[in-house]
Amino acid sequence: MTAPVKDRIDSLVADNDVVLFMKGSPLFPQCGFSSRAIAILEHLGVGYDSVDVLQDMEIRQGIKEYSDWPTIPQLYVKGEFVGGSDIMMEMFEAGELAQLMADKDVAKAG
Repeated sequence: MTAPVKDRIDSLVADNDVVLFMKGSPLFPQCGFSSRAIAILEHLGVGYDSVDVLQDMEIRQGIKEYSDWPTIPQLYVKGEFVGGSDIMMEMFEAGELAQLMADKDVAKAG
């Protein structure tokens, strides 16, 4: 990964309390896993930003190296990598994702 790509990802992760790197947009997810991740975030009612990796091949490849995680979507909360849609679903069902958002003092969607 080039330094400019890493810097862009660093900024996206640092500048947003919750950021989801996904395929498509929240209104038009381009894969089932991204759709599930958005549904979870919407249900939690937290504010979040998303990055459409289909619009930027450097970010699409770079985020996999950045997190050392091979798949997309990828969720970051307060700069910390949480996981993909399967981990999000497991944490959501166990109440752990809502607890993480509360512990990290993530703002509700406004």
